[in-house]
Amino acid sequence: MPKWLEDAVFYEIYPQSFKDTNGDGIGDIEGIVESLDYIKDLGCNALWINPWYDSPFKDAGYDVRDYYKVAERYGTNMDAYHLFEVAHEKGIKVLLDLVPGHTSEEHVWFQESMKPEKNAFSDRYVWSDAAFKGIPNHLYVSGESDRDGVYMLNFFKCQPALNYGWGEVKYSWQSACDSPEAIATREAMKDVMRFWLDHGCDGFRVDMADSLVKDDDHDKSHTQAIWQDVRNMLDREYPEAAMVAEWSNPYQAIPGGFHMDFYLDHHGNGYNTLLRDYETEGEDHSYFKCDAGGDINRFLDDYLPKYYATRNSGYISMFSCNHDTPRPKNSLSDAELKVAYAFLYTMPGVPFVYYGDEIGMRYQKLQSKEGGYQRTGSRTPMQWTEGVNAGFSDADAGELYLPIDKSEGAPSVESQKADPDSLYHVVKSVLALRHQEKSLQADGGFEVLHSKKGEPFAYRRGDIVCIVNPDSASAFLPNIVSDLCDEALLIVGRAEKNGTELAIGGQSFAAFRIKK
Repeated sequence: MPKWLEDAVFYEIYPQSFKDTNGDGIGDIEGIVESLDYIKDLGCNALWINPWYDSPFKDAGYDVRDYYKVAERYGTNMDAYHLFEVAHEKGIKVLLDLVPGHTSEEHVWFQESMKPEKNAFSDRYVWSDAAFKGIPNHLYVSGESDRDGVYMLNFFKCQPALNYGWGEVKYSWQSACDSPEAIATREAMKDVMRFWLDHGCDGFRVDMADSLVKDDDHDKSHTQAIWQDVRNMLDREYPEAAMVAEWSNPYQAIPGGFHMDFYLDHHGNGYNTLLRDYETEGEDHSYFKCDAGGDINRFLDDYLPKYYATRNSGYISMFSCNHDTPRPKNSLSDAELKVAYAFLYTMPGVPFVYYGDEIGMRYQKLQSKEGGYQRTGSRTPMQWTEGVNAGFSDADAGELYLPIDKSEGAPSVESQKADPDSLYHVVKSVLALRHQEKSLQADGGFEVLHSKKGEPFAYRRGDIVCIVNPDSASAFLPNIVSDLCDEALLIVGRAEKNGTELAIGGQSFAAFRIKK
C-alpha cells in the first residue's frame, strides 16, 4: 500500500473545462500547471485527471485512439511530463484515467482487427466468428467491416470491447481468460501503464474497472484476477503507484487488487441517501437536505459492512461528485453543502473533490456535448473570476468548450475567497484539519456514537469526535460529550460545550478532541 495515500486528498480535473491558456476555448495541460498552487492551497495534494489521450472525442476522451499520445487540444506529451515534474515539486501526486475495457473504433488496434486477414490484432477485441449466428444485436455492431463477424461494444457504438476473455465460454469465438489473446490484451494494458508511470505518473483511476471479462457477473472472480496480476506488477515495479476503481463494490474491487474503490452514486445505496435521494416518490429525503426527514442509518446500513470488510486492505473513497453525476449544488444549498462536505471529508478512506464543487458550481441543463448527454451540465468551465468567461478563457464566448454559468449569483473562486463565510473556506478549513489530525486521515478508525433518526449524528475518529446536525433546529447531546475538550477543533455553524452537555446549532458540524 503506498504510504502517501494515508494523507491524500484528490482533486478531479476535467481538463477541457478547467483552464484555457492558449485562447482556443478548451482547457489545457498548461492551465492545470498554472493552477497547482490554488489546488495545493485548497488542501488537495493529489490529482485525478480525466483522459487526456488522443481521441476523436465521441465520449469526451473515454474513446481512446492512442494511449501513448496526449490529445493535441491539451498540448503535447512534453507538457504532460512537465506537469508531473512541477506537481511533484509542489508535493502533489497525479493519477491519470486508464480506460482498459475499450478503445475508440479509430484506434490502430481496432483498425487492424477489422481486416479479414488474420493478424496480430484479430483477437484483441471481442468478435463473433460470423455476422449472423443469433448474436444479440443490442450488444454488437455489424456492417462496419469486411471481416466476417460482428464486434461487441463496451459502452457507446464507438467503443469496441477489448478481449480479456469470458468467464464462461459458450461459443467457439469466445476466448478463455487464460487464452493467449486474452493475456496479450492484459499485457498490452500493463505496457500502457508502465509508459506513463515511467514518465512520472503516480497511478491510475480505472474506468469501468469491473467490465473486462465477459459473463463474469456473479463474483467477478476472473476480472479480479486480472487486477490482482496488475497489482502484483505495480507492487514489484512501482510500489508507490496507486489505483482507484470505478467499481463501487469494495467487496470485489479491493480484494481484486485496488488500493481504493469509489463509493459511487448508485440509486438506493448509502452514498445516494446522503446527497441525492430525490427520486423516491418525487420527494427529496437526502440526509443533508435540511428538514427533509433523512436518516443517517440508511447510509450506515450500507456503508458499515463494506467498511469493516475492507478497512485493513484498502480504502473506500468518498467524493463530492464527479464528471458523471449531477453537481451537489443541483439540490443542496451552500449551507447544506457545508455540513455535507464537513462530513464527507472527515470520513475514513481517501476523499476526492470535483473541480468547482468547492465553490458550489451549479449543474446546468445543456445540450449534449461529446457524448455527455445529461452529464454535460456537470462539465462546464471552472469559474475562476468575476471577469470575462469567468477567467476560464480569453476566447470569444461562442468558442468555449461549454458555456459559462451566467445566472445571477454564480460563484467564482474570486468571490468565494473574498467571503470568509463561503463554502470555499469551509472546504479549506476541513481539509486543513484532516491534514493536521492523523485520526481524520485514511487509516483513522471509525465508530458510530449516536445515530438516532431526527437527532444529530455523532461519530468517533481516533481521538476526535465529530457531530453533524443537518436540520434547522438546534439540538443537545448530553450523553457522549463529558470526555470532550471544551474548545472545538472546528465548528461549521454553531456549537457550544457546557460541562456534560453540547448544544449544536441547526445546519452545523463540530469536531472536538477527546480529553487525554
